[in-house]
Amino acid sequence: MDSAIDVVNEIKAKLVTANESSTDKDQIALEVTKLKDQLSSIAQSASFSGENWVVAASDTSTASVVDGFVRNSDGTVQVTTASYSTGSYAMFSSISSVGTGSGGLLGSLMEINLSSLSTSGDLSNFMNTVETALSNLTDGASALGALTTRIDLQTTFGSKLSDAIDEGVSGLVDADMESESAKLSALQTQQQLAIQSLSIANSSSQNIMTLFQQ
Repeated sequence: MDSAIDVVNEIKAKLVTANESSTDKDQIALEVTKLKDQLSSIAQSASFSGENWVVAASDTSTASVVDGFVRNSDGTVQVTTASYSTGSYAMFSSISSVGTGSGGLLGSLMEINLSSLSTSGDLSNFMNTVETALSNLTDGASALGALTTRIDLQTTFGSKLSDAIDEGVSGLVDADMESESAKLSALQTQQQLAIQSLSIANSSSQNIMTLFQQ
């Protein structure tokens, strides 16, 4: 959508230039035609994983994308999705066999036919068509931007949640290690005391035997 907006702005600039009496309108018309071809190419190339959200045959077409998850009170996870009205914001409703787009938000723009015979009234109408196309494309880009922001926020939240869980598990493991270390120290101390007690007991017996021998 951003690329399409840039190209439409270029078409707008060409039409502004065409209003000057000293310009070659036929040359400008050729440049506008090339820019319109670029719009068709952008739309045709804007596909991912078999889906193209900027070319939709129906005005009511919608698409959905996973945008987050919710952890329920019972521990289960519910995946949430967001809808995008591809029919409302489609650049074109179809692409012909020769790669030319028609219908959709840019259908009227594609019908602009600039020539040396175009009057100032024609140019004014062309400019209105371009402004309408820009406005509609901006609305579509805003809708996609809001969807992207929502996904980015959920991705950031998921990453922070994962880090918090890792830190919690690490804390539990460290606590267990400290507990086990304390238990080991206590057992070692008990063992040393037992050995010392046996040593003292044996030493006492030997002292008593010495007394009898005397």
